[in-house]
Amino acid sequence: MPDAFPSPLFLITMVDNYFLSVKEIVVPKKSPLLLRMVVLVFAMVCGVYICSVCLRQSGTGNNATFLNIQAADSPCPLPSTEQGEIPYVHYPKPITHSRAECACNPVRYFVILSTQRSGSGWFETLLNSHMNISSNGEIFSVKVRRSNISTILQTLDKLYNLDWLSSSSKNECTAAVGLKWMLNQGLMQNHQQIVEYFNKKGVSVIFLFRRNLLRRMISILGNSYDRDAKLLNGMHKSHVHSHYEAEILASYKPLINATSLIPELRRIEEMMAKALKFFKSSRHILLYYEDIVKNHSKLVEVEDFLKVPKMNLSSRQVKIHKGPLSEMVANWDEIRKTLNGTHQICVNSGGRWSEIKLSMPTGFQT
Repeated sequence: MPDAFPSPLFLITMVDNYFLSVKEIVVPKKSPLLLRMVVLVFAMVCGVYICSVCLRQSGTGNNATFLNIQAADSPCPLPSTEQGEIPYVHYPKPITHSRAECACNPVRYFVILSTQRSGSGWFETLLNSHMNISSNGEIFSVKVRRSNISTILQTLDKLYNLDWLSSSSKNECTAAVGLKWMLNQGLMQNHQQIVEYFNKKGVSVIFLFRRNLLRRMISILGNSYDRDAKLLNGMHKSHVHSHYEAEILASYKPLINATSLIPELRRIEEMMAKALKFFKSSRHILLYYEDIVKNHSKLVEVEDFLKVPKMNLSSRQVKIHKGPLSEMVANWDEIRKTLNGTHQICVNSGGRWSEIKLSMPTGFQT
């Protein structure tokens, strides 16, 4: 195909000259109007043909440029965060719904790693009182969801893509989404693959433990007893919202096995230490239940950690077991003797054994 085509004006001139030369030989007997109409139609046809060829040649290049511009355009502007924080900023695209005007609001992923009866339920209600935080509870308490590592990772993908619908799902723009995960719910057995997932996906870890593991044991025994006894009008409640209900549940004083007490406390200590060791490569923060109870400013540290706006966090839950340990255990004298002379430190307050501070393994409090 030639690189250039003759212009319509050139064609008209050429045809016109041709007919003029003919006129010099043959004298026309009719008006030249018909001849000029023929020339005009011929020129129009040539012009349309030339334009169509030019458009076909340039069409491919224009389309490629348009696609390149589309690919280069980012759907959301880059967040104004430090370079080291970028891996923890996400823009999920859920399948089950549209984020609409929230599509360009960045989301951070988190997980609360804890043990049963360590205040994690109360802590989670505090987080969910924030309008931009969604913590979706103890998802892996359902055994089928933790049956193998593939199922675990698929569940996490669904959660962090904002496709996990629960009562904690927010109508407002979610800025942080996560879950509560107990150490004995497939976490420790699959820790290598899970920590790789956390680091790849930019999941921040919140460790929440109790310093006083004996109080934790009392809470576990009391909760286990109420599953069968159902002290609150024939209903079992793990958490309560009134002081009246808390007093009823706290009226039960468990009988603790003194023989297995120390090994059990040590087992929990070691499991907590292993969890921190396994997941220390992930971005994390270490919290203790007792510290949050005494100082609510610890919650500000959590908000800073999750990079969410500061808000007053609140919970309707009421603490069940209060007061000195001597009033919570049926065989307290036996337990006190068992703990004396061990690594456990008993604190005598006003003549009453009221508290036990457990020592953590070396390097645990980091």
